[in-house]
Amino acid sequence: MFVPAVLAIAAVTFGGWLLAAGPAVSDADLRAAFTAAVAVLVIACPCALGLATPVGLLTGTGRGAQLGILIKGPQVLEDTRTVDTILLDKTGTVTTGHLAVDGTTAFGTVTPADVLRLAGAVEDASEHPIARAVAAAARSAERGPDHSGATTATGAGAGVLPAVVNFRSAPGGGVQGTVEGRLITAGRTGWLQANGIVPDTAQLEAFSRAEGSGATAVWLAVDGEPAGIISLRDTVKPGSAAAISRLRGLGLRPILLTGDNAAVAAQVAAAVGIAPEDVFAGVPPEGKVEAVRKLQAAGATVAMAGDGVNDAAALAKADLGIAMGSGTDVAIEAADLTVMGNDLGQVAQAIELSRRTLATIKTNLFWAFFYNAVGIPVAALGMLNPMIAGAAMAASSVLVVANSLRLRSFGK
Repeated sequence: MFVPAVLAIAAVTFGGWLLAAGPAVSDADLRAAFTAAVAVLVIACPCALGLATPVGLLTGTGRGAQLGILIKGPQVLEDTRTVDTILLDKTGTVTTGHLAVDGTTAFGTVTPADVLRLAGAVEDASEHPIARAVAAAARSAERGPDHSGATTATGAGAGVLPAVVNFRSAPGGGVQGTVEGRLITAGRTGWLQANGIVPDTAQLEAFSRAEGSGATAVWLAVDGEPAGIISLRDTVKPGSAAAISRLRGLGLRPILLTGDNAAVAAQVAAAVGIAPEDVFAGVPPEGKVEAVRKLQAAGATVAMAGDGVNDAAALAKADLGIAMGSGTDVAIEAADLTVMGNDLGQVAQAIELSRRTLATIKTNLFWAFFYNAVGIPVAALGMLNPMIAGAAMAASSVLVVANSLRLRSFGK
Protein backbone atom coordinates (compact mmCIF):
# COMPACT_ATOMS: atom_id res chain seq x y z
CA MET A 1 0.00 0.00 0.00
CA PHE A 2 2.78 2.40 0.91
CA VAL A 3 4.87 1.86 -2.24
CA PRO A 4 1.98 2.29 -4.74
CA ALA A 5 0.92 5.44 -2.91
CA VAL A 6 4.43 6.91 -3.12
CA LEU A 7 4.68 6.03 -6.82
CA ALA A 8 1.35 7.77 -7.40
CA ILE A 9 2.50 10.85 -5.48
CA ALA A 10 5.72 10.95 -7.52
CA ALA A 11 3.74 10.74 -10.78
CA VAL A 12 1.37 13.49 -9.61
CA THR A 13 4.39 15.61 -8.59
CA PHE A 14 6.00 15.20 -12.01
CA GLY A 15 2.76 16.05 -13.80
CA GLY A 16 2.02 18.95 -11.50
CA TRP A 17 5.35 20.59 -12.16
CA LEU A 18 4.85 20.23 -15.92
CA LEU A 19 1.37 21.73 -15.72
CA ALA A 20 2.69 24.60 -13.62
CA ALA A 21 5.28 25.35 -16.31
CA GLY A 22 2.55 26.09 -18.85
CA PRO A 23 2.26 25.09 -22.51
CA ALA A 24 5.90 25.79 -23.30
CA VAL A 25 7.89 23.33 -21.19
CA SER A 26 11.61 24.12 -21.18
CA ASP A 27 14.46 21.80 -20.38
CA ALA A 28 14.81 23.53 -17.03
CA ASP A 29 11.12 22.88 -16.24
CA LEU A 30 11.53 19.23 -17.21
CA ARG A 31 14.61 18.89 -14.99
CA ALA A 32 12.80 20.55 -12.08
CA ALA A 33 9.81 18.20 -12.46
CA PHE A 34 12.05 15.16 -12.73
CA THR A 35 14.13 16.26 -9.71
CA ALA A 36 11.04 16.77 -7.54
CA ALA A 37 9.60 13.38 -8.53
CA VAL A 38 12.87 11.61 -7.82
CA ALA A 39 13.17 13.41 -4.47
CA VAL A 40 9.71 12.11 -3.54
CA LEU A 41 10.77 8.55 -4.37
CA VAL A 42 14.04 8.87 -2.47
CA ILE A 43 12.73 10.62 0.66
CA ALA A 44 9.91 8.10 1.10
CA CYS A 45 11.17 5.50 3.55
CA PRO A 46 9.30 2.22 3.83
CA CYS A 47 12.40 0.89 5.57
CA ALA A 48 11.74 2.89 8.75
CA LEU A 49 8.13 1.72 8.83
CA GLY A 50 9.17 -1.86 8.18
CA LEU A 51 11.87 -1.79 10.86
CA ALA A 52 9.80 -0.02 13.53
CA THR A 53 8.04 -3.11 14.93
CA PRO A 54 10.40 -6.07 14.34
CA VAL A 55 13.55 -4.32 15.54
CA GLY A 56 11.79 -3.06 18.68
CA LEU A 57 10.28 -6.48 19.37
CA LEU A 58 13.57 -8.28 18.73
CA THR A 59 15.51 -5.98 21.04
CA GLY A 60 12.89 -6.12 23.78
CA THR A 61 12.54 -9.90 23.74
CA GLY A 62 16.32 -10.28 23.53
CA ARG A 63 16.81 -8.12 26.59
CA GLY A 64 14.06 -10.07 28.31
CA ALA A 65 15.87 -13.35 27.60
CA GLN A 66 19.00 -11.90 29.21
CA LEU A 67 16.94 -11.07 32.29
CA GLY A 68 15.25 -14.48 32.37
CA ILE A 69 11.95 -13.21 30.93
CA LEU A 70 10.39 -15.08 28.01
CA ILE A 71 7.75 -13.21 25.97
CA LYS A 72 5.75 -15.54 23.74
CA GLY A 73 4.56 -13.06 21.11
CA PRO A 74 3.77 -9.45 20.16
CA GLN A 75 0.18 -9.65 21.46
CA VAL A 76 1.59 -10.10 24.96
CA LEU A 77 3.01 -6.58 24.81
CA GLU A 78 -0.44 -5.09 24.23
CA ASP A 79 -1.91 -7.28 26.98
CA THR A 80 0.58 -5.95 29.55
CA ARG A 81 -0.54 -2.42 28.73
CA THR A 82 -4.22 -3.11 29.34
CA VAL A 83 -4.15 -5.27 32.49
CA ASP A 84 -5.30 -3.55 35.67
CA THR A 85 -5.61 -6.49 38.10
CA ILE A 86 -3.15 -9.23 38.94
CA LEU A 87 -4.04 -12.46 40.74
CA LEU A 88 -1.13 -13.93 42.68
CA ASP A 89 -1.07 -17.55 43.70
CA LYS A 90 0.30 -17.73 47.25
CA THR A 91 2.36 -20.91 47.45
CA GLY A 92 5.52 -20.73 45.36
CA THR A 93 4.73 -17.25 44.02
CA VAL A 94 4.35 -14.92 47.01
CA THR A 95 5.80 -17.44 49.47
CA THR A 96 8.78 -19.73 49.04
CA GLY A 97 6.64 -22.84 48.70
CA HIS A 98 9.13 -24.65 50.94
CA LEU A 99 6.71 -25.76 53.61
CA ALA A 100 7.90 -27.23 56.89
CA VAL A 101 5.91 -29.54 59.17
CA ASP A 102 5.15 -27.49 62.26
CA GLY A 103 3.31 -30.06 64.35
CA THR A 104 1.32 -33.29 64.40
CA THR A 105 -1.87 -34.10 66.30
CA ALA A 106 -3.06 -37.70 66.71
CA PHE A 107 -6.52 -39.05 67.58
CA GLY A 108 -7.39 -42.33 69.29
CA THR A 109 -4.75 -45.05 69.42
CA VAL A 110 -2.69 -43.69 66.51
CA THR A 111 0.56 -42.02 67.60
CA PRO A 112 1.87 -38.70 66.14
CA ALA A 113 4.78 -40.66 64.63
CA ASP A 114 2.31 -42.97 62.88
CA VAL A 115 0.34 -40.00 61.58
CA LEU A 116 3.45 -38.51 59.97
CA ARG A 117 4.72 -41.85 58.63
CA LEU A 118 1.42 -42.91 57.06
CA ALA A 119 0.71 -39.46 55.67
CA GLY A 120 4.25 -39.26 54.27
CA ALA A 121 3.87 -42.63 52.57
CA VAL A 122 0.73 -41.67 50.66
CA GLU A 123 1.81 -38.05 50.01
CA ASP A 124 5.12 -39.26 48.57
CA ALA A 125 3.35 -40.15 45.33
CA SER A 126 2.12 -36.56 44.84
CA GLU A 127 3.98 -33.51 43.49
CA HIS A 128 2.02 -30.87 45.42
CA PRO A 129 4.20 -28.64 47.68
CA ILE A 130 2.27 -29.76 50.78
CA ALA A 131 2.69 -33.41 49.80
CA ARG A 132 6.42 -32.96 49.21
CA ALA A 133 6.82 -31.29 52.60
CA VAL A 134 4.94 -34.03 54.46
CA ALA A 135 6.82 -36.81 52.66
CA ALA A 136 10.20 -35.16 53.28
CA ALA A 137 9.40 -34.68 56.98
CA ALA A 138 8.29 -38.32 57.26
CA ARG A 139 11.50 -39.55 55.64
CA SER A 140 13.54 -37.35 57.94
CA ALA A 141 11.66 -38.71 60.96
CA GLU A 142 12.27 -42.29 59.79
CA ARG A 143 15.98 -41.57 59.73
CA GLY A 144 15.91 -39.53 62.93
CA PRO A 145 16.53 -35.82 63.62
CA ASP A 146 19.24 -34.11 61.58
CA HIS A 147 22.03 -32.13 63.21
CA SER A 148 19.77 -29.15 63.74
CA GLY A 149 16.93 -31.24 65.09
CA ALA A 150 14.56 -29.78 62.48
CA THR A 151 12.16 -31.72 60.32
CA THR A 152 11.72 -29.75 57.08
CA ALA A 153 10.85 -30.19 53.44
CA THR A 154 14.53 -30.24 52.53
CA GLY A 155 15.26 -33.65 53.99
CA ALA A 156 14.25 -35.60 50.91
CA GLY A 157 15.74 -39.04 50.63
CA ALA A 158 16.59 -39.30 54.33
CA GLY A 159 14.60 -42.43 55.13
CA VAL A 160 12.50 -45.17 53.54
CA LEU A 161 8.71 -44.88 53.65
CA PRO A 162 6.17 -47.71 53.29
CA ALA A 163 4.96 -48.41 49.75
CA VAL A 164 1.58 -47.13 48.59
CA VAL A 165 -0.77 -48.93 46.18
CA ASN A 166 -4.00 -47.85 44.48
CA PHE A 167 -2.93 -44.23 44.73
CA ARG A 168 -5.28 -41.49 43.57
CA SER A 169 -5.45 -37.73 44.05
CA ALA A 170 -7.68 -34.72 43.46
CA PRO A 171 -6.12 -31.34 42.54
CA GLY A 172 -6.42 -29.05 45.54
CA GLY A 173 -8.24 -31.75 47.52
CA GLY A 174 -5.98 -34.52 48.74
CA VAL A 175 -4.63 -38.00 48.15
CA GLN A 176 -5.64 -41.56 48.96
CA GLY A 177 -3.95 -44.94 48.79
CA THR A 178 -3.39 -48.20 50.60
CA VAL A 179 -0.37 -48.35 52.94
CA GLU A 180 0.46 -51.52 54.92
CA GLY A 181 -3.00 -52.87 54.15
CA ARG A 182 -4.81 -49.80 55.48
CA LEU A 183 -6.70 -47.23 53.43
CA ILE A 184 -5.02 -43.85 54.03
CA THR A 185 -6.75 -40.60 53.11
CA ALA A 186 -4.96 -37.24 53.50
CA GLY A 187 -6.06 -33.75 52.50
CA ARG A 188 -8.50 -30.92 53.07
CA THR A 189 -11.83 -31.18 54.90
CA GLY A 190 -13.79 -31.31 51.65
CA TRP A 191 -11.68 -34.25 50.44
CA LEU A 192 -12.49 -36.22 53.59
CA GLN A 193 -16.18 -35.45 53.24
CA ALA A 194 -16.09 -36.47 49.56
CA ASN A 195 -14.80 -39.85 50.72
CA GLY A 196 -17.52 -40.24 53.36
CA ILE A 197 -15.26 -39.35 56.31
CA VAL A 198 -16.84 -36.99 58.86
CA PRO A 199 -14.71 -35.70 61.78
CA ASP A 200 -16.44 -35.21 65.14
CA THR A 201 -16.79 -31.88 66.92
CA ALA A 202 -13.60 -32.19 68.99
CA GLN A 203 -11.57 -33.10 65.92
CA LEU A 204 -13.00 -30.17 63.96
CA GLU A 205 -12.13 -27.83 66.82
CA ALA A 206 -8.55 -29.12 66.83
CA PHE A 207 -8.36 -28.52 63.07
CA SER A 208 -9.75 -24.99 63.50
CA ARG A 209 -7.17 -24.21 66.19
CA ALA A 210 -4.37 -25.35 63.89
CA GLU A 211 -5.60 -23.17 61.06
CA GLY A 212 -6.34 -20.27 63.39
CA SER A 213 -2.68 -20.19 64.41
CA GLY A 214 -1.75 -19.34 60.82
CA ALA A 215 -0.68 -22.84 59.80
CA THR A 216 -1.79 -24.90 56.83
CA ALA A 217 -3.53 -27.99 58.24
CA VAL A 218 -4.28 -31.30 56.51
CA TRP A 219 -6.24 -34.28 57.76
CA LEU A 220 -5.12 -37.89 57.94
CA ALA A 221 -7.72 -40.65 58.03
CA VAL A 222 -7.07 -44.37 58.42
CA ASP A 223 -9.67 -46.85 57.18
CA GLY A 224 -12.33 -44.16 56.98
CA GLU A 225 -11.74 -42.67 60.45
CA PRO A 226 -9.94 -39.37 61.22
CA ALA A 227 -6.57 -40.26 62.75
CA GLY A 228 -4.71 -36.97 62.99
CA ILE A 229 -3.82 -33.51 61.75
CA ILE A 230 -0.54 -32.27 60.29
CA SER A 231 0.26 -28.54 60.48
CA LEU A 232 2.67 -26.90 58.04
CA ARG A 233 4.05 -23.40 57.64
CA ASP A 234 5.45 -21.48 54.70
CA THR A 235 7.56 -18.32 54.60
CA VAL A 236 7.11 -15.18 52.52
CA LYS A 237 9.79 -14.58 49.90
CA PRO A 238 12.08 -11.70 50.91
CA GLY A 239 11.29 -9.60 47.83
CA SER A 240 7.53 -10.15 47.67
CA ALA A 241 6.51 -6.97 49.54
CA ALA A 242 8.73 -4.78 47.34
CA ALA A 243 7.47 -6.54 44.20
CA ILE A 244 3.83 -5.94 45.12
CA SER A 245 4.65 -2.28 45.73
CA ARG A 246 6.12 -2.14 42.20
CA LEU A 247 2.99 -3.78 40.79
CA ARG A 248 0.87 -1.11 42.48
CA GLY A 249 3.15 1.52 40.94
CA LEU A 250 2.33 0.03 37.52
CA GLY A 251 -1.36 0.64 38.17
CA LEU A 252 -2.21 -2.97 39.03
CA ARG A 253 -4.47 -4.16 41.83
CA PRO A 254 -2.80 -7.19 43.47
CA ILE A 255 -5.12 -9.96 44.70
CA LEU A 256 -3.91 -12.95 46.73
CA LEU A 257 -5.43 -16.25 45.61
CA THR A 258 -4.89 -19.43 47.62
CA GLY A 259 -6.38 -22.74 48.53
CA ASP A 260 -5.15 -22.24 52.10
CA ASN A 261 -7.35 -21.15 54.97
CA ALA A 262 -8.29 -17.54 55.68
CA ALA A 263 -5.93 -17.16 58.65
CA VAL A 264 -2.86 -18.17 56.63
CA ALA A 265 -3.92 -15.99 53.70
CA ALA A 266 -4.51 -12.99 55.95
CA GLN A 267 -1.06 -13.32 57.54
CA VAL A 268 0.68 -13.50 54.17
CA ALA A 269 -1.37 -10.62 52.77
CA ALA A 270 -0.52 -8.41 55.73
CA ALA A 271 3.18 -9.25 55.37
CA VAL A 272 3.33 -8.18 51.72
CA GLY A 273 0.91 -5.25 51.76
CA ILE A 274 -2.21 -6.68 50.12
CA ALA A 275 -5.53 -5.29 51.38
CA PRO A 276 -7.74 -7.73 53.36
CA GLU A 277 -10.58 -7.31 50.87
CA ASP A 278 -8.23 -8.46 48.10
CA VAL A 279 -7.62 -11.90 49.64
CA PHE A 280 -9.38 -14.95 48.19
CA ALA A 281 -8.78 -17.89 50.54
CA GLY A 282 -9.89 -21.52 50.45
CA VAL A 283 -10.10 -21.47 46.67
CA PRO A 284 -9.85 -24.87 44.91
CA PRO A 285 -8.17 -25.12 41.47
CA GLU A 286 -11.44 -24.80 39.59
CA GLY A 287 -12.28 -21.87 41.85
CA LYS A 288 -9.21 -20.01 40.57
CA VAL A 289 -10.65 -20.07 37.06
CA GLU A 290 -13.97 -18.86 38.44
CA ALA A 291 -12.20 -16.01 40.27
CA VAL A 292 -10.66 -14.91 36.97
CA ARG A 293 -14.07 -15.08 35.28
CA LYS A 294 -15.77 -13.01 38.00
CA LEU A 295 -13.15 -10.28 37.83
CA GLN A 296 -13.39 -10.19 34.04
CA ALA A 297 -17.18 -10.04 34.25
CA ALA A 298 -16.82 -7.05 36.58
CA GLY A 299 -14.83 -5.23 33.90
CA ALA A 300 -11.28 -5.98 35.06
CA THR A 301 -8.49 -6.97 32.69
CA VAL A 302 -6.80 -9.75 34.62
CA ALA A 303 -3.23 -11.00 34.81
CA MET A 304 -2.53 -14.21 36.71
CA ALA A 305 0.82 -15.26 38.19
CA GLY A 306 1.32 -18.85 39.34
CA ASP A 307 3.66 -21.80 39.19
CA GLY A 308 1.76 -25.05 39.69
CA VAL A 309 -0.41 -27.53 37.83
CA ASN A 310 -3.35 -26.18 39.85
CA ASP A 311 -2.76 -22.72 38.33
CA ALA A 312 -2.62 -23.80 34.67
CA ALA A 313 -6.32 -23.38 33.89
CA ALA A 314 -6.42 -19.93 35.50
CA LEU A 315 -3.26 -18.90 33.65
CA ALA A 316 -4.88 -19.88 30.37
CA LYS A 317 -8.15 -18.11 31.22
CA ALA A 318 -6.54 -14.83 32.33
CA ASP A 319 -6.00 -12.00 29.86
CA LEU A 320 -2.30 -12.31 30.67
CA GLY A 321 -0.82 -15.49 32.17
CA ILE A 322 2.55 -15.23 33.91
CA ALA A 323 4.32 -18.44 34.93
CA MET A 324 7.17 -18.65 37.39
CA GLY A 325 10.00 -20.63 35.80
CA SER A 326 10.47 -22.69 38.95
CA GLY A 327 6.98 -24.13 38.40
CA THR A 328 5.58 -26.99 36.36
CA ASP A 329 5.77 -27.43 32.59
CA VAL A 330 1.97 -27.30 32.42
CA ALA A 331 1.86 -23.84 34.00
CA ILE A 332 4.65 -22.55 31.74
CA GLU A 333 2.90 -23.87 28.63
CA ALA A 334 -0.39 -22.21 29.61
CA ALA A 335 1.19 -18.80 30.27
CA ASP A 336 1.90 -15.86 27.95
CA LEU A 337 4.93 -14.69 29.90
CA THR A 338 7.45 -16.82 31.77
CA VAL A 339 9.97 -15.55 34.30
CA MET A 340 12.76 -18.06 34.75
CA GLY A 341 13.46 -17.22 38.39
CA ASN A 342 11.17 -17.60 41.39
CA ASP A 343 11.31 -13.97 42.51
CA LEU A 344 8.00 -12.08 42.32
CA GLY A 345 10.01 -8.97 41.46
CA GLN A 346 10.64 -10.52 38.04
CA VAL A 347 6.90 -10.45 37.39
CA ALA A 348 6.88 -6.67 37.86
CA GLN A 349 10.05 -6.41 35.77
CA ALA A 350 8.47 -8.48 32.98
CA ILE A 351 5.46 -6.15 32.83
CA GLU A 352 7.74 -3.09 32.90
CA LEU A 353 9.88 -4.47 30.05
CA SER A 354 6.85 -5.42 27.96
CA ARG A 355 5.34 -1.97 28.37
CA ARG A 356 8.66 -0.30 27.58
CA THR A 357 9.03 -2.43 24.44
CA LEU A 358 5.51 -1.54 23.29
CA ALA A 359 6.17 2.16 23.92
CA THR A 360 9.39 1.95 21.90
CA ILE A 361 7.59 0.31 18.96
CA LYS A 362 4.90 2.99 19.01
CA THR A 363 7.55 5.72 19.15
CA ASN A 364 9.28 4.15 16.16
CA LEU A 365 6.05 4.04 14.19
CA PHE A 366 5.13 7.63 15.09
CA TRP A 367 8.41 9.10 13.93
CA ALA A 368 8.50 6.92 10.81
CA PHE A 369 5.05 8.19 9.80
CA PHE A 370 5.90 11.75 10.83
CA TYR A 371 9.10 11.66 8.78
CA ASN A 372 7.22 10.55 5.67
CA ALA A 373 4.31 12.93 6.30
CA VAL A 374 6.69 15.90 6.41
CA GLY A 375 9.40 14.76 3.99
CA ILE A 376 7.23 13.76 1.03
CA PRO A 377 5.36 17.11 0.73
CA VAL A 378 8.64 19.03 1.09
CA ALA A 379 10.19 16.93 -1.69
CA ALA A 380 7.09 17.32 -3.88
CA LEU A 381 7.38 21.13 -3.60
CA GLY A 382 10.92 20.92 -4.97
CA MET A 383 12.51 22.09 -1.75
CA LEU A 384 14.71 19.02 -1.29
CA ASN A 385 17.71 17.85 -3.24
CA PRO A 386 17.58 14.09 -4.03
CA MET A 387 21.04 13.60 -2.50
CA ILE A 388 19.91 15.18 0.76
CA ALA A 389 16.71 13.15 0.57
CA GLY A 390 18.77 9.96 0.28
CA ALA A 391 20.77 10.85 3.36
CA ALA A 392 17.59 11.69 5.28
CA MET A 393 16.02 8.37 4.26
CA ALA A 394 19.03 6.43 5.53
CA ALA A 395 19.10 8.49 8.72
CA SER A 396 15.44 7.68 9.46
CA SER A 397 16.17 3.94 9.41
CA VAL A 398 19.26 4.41 11.58
CA LEU A 399 17.26 6.43 14.12
CA VAL A 400 14.55 3.75 14.34
CA VAL A 401 17.18 1.09 15.01
CA ALA A 402 19.04 3.31 17.49
CA ASN A 403 15.84 4.04 19.41
CA SER A 404 15.08 0.31 19.63
CA LEU A 405 18.58 -0.50 20.83
CA ARG A 406 17.98 1.70 23.88
CA LEU A 407 16.03 -1.25 25.28
CA ARG A 408 19.35 -3.07 25.78
CA SER A 409 19.97 -0.88 28.82
CA PHE A 410 16.66 -1.83 30.49
CA GLY A 411 17.15 -3.08 34.02
CA LYS A 412 20.76 -1.90 34.29
